[in-house]
Amino acid sequence: MVYVTAAVPPPRSETAPTRSGRRSLALALLSGALGAAMALLSTRQPWSRGWASVPGGAFRLTADGSDVTGVPAALAIVGLAALVAVFAVRRTGRLAVSVLLTLSGAGIVTAALLGAGDNSALEEQAAKVSGDTSATVASFGYTAWPFAAVAGGALILLAGLLALRYGNRWPGMSGRYERDGTPRLRRAARPADPERPEEMWKALDRGEDPTGADPA
Repeated sequence: MVYVTAAVPPPRSETAPTRSGRRSLALALLSGALGAAMALLSTRQPWSRGWASVPGGAFRLTADGSDVTGVPAALAIVGLAALVAVFAVRRTGRLAVSVLLTLSGAGIVTAALLGAGDNSALEEQAAKVSGDTSATVASFGYTAWPFAAVAGGALILLAGLLALRYGNRWPGMSGRYERDGTPRLRRAARPADPERPEEMWKALDRGEDPTGADPA
């Protein structure tokens, strides 16, 4: 007699999704918060430097990131708010917030890369300082801070991608105070105490004897 045995796959660990959800959650929180901080800090630092040429000579100019573009700082705040809002919503709302978080990171990366080679802020400063609208920037150079903003946007983008991929496994805010439409049970009213003065007066108003004596 020949016995045929079927291969039984090993039992799948039930804690694997939970572990992956916790790891992705920790990574998303860390990368999102760090990316927002980097993007906000970089916009307050000098992004470009140059020399302005005027008939009387030349002088040095410096443009901060906020002078070049305000997009990275604004999107960093939006991304940080979206990262917090991920835990306040569920299902479709969480998906929408995750998309917003991803787009915020991508927008910071794009704006920072475009702002790294933009010398319009230096030209505006040259015209303002010299009082001559025809003043031009003779030499132009950029610092490493625009690329710090790019790195911050990339971290926020990573947080958004993690939220899109693993957001359904992340916990949400406590539903203790949320109403699910189930009718709440009301407490039963305490029986009236006939010995209380107000109950006796109510009995007299109804024409009843509060002492409980038999009218017969």
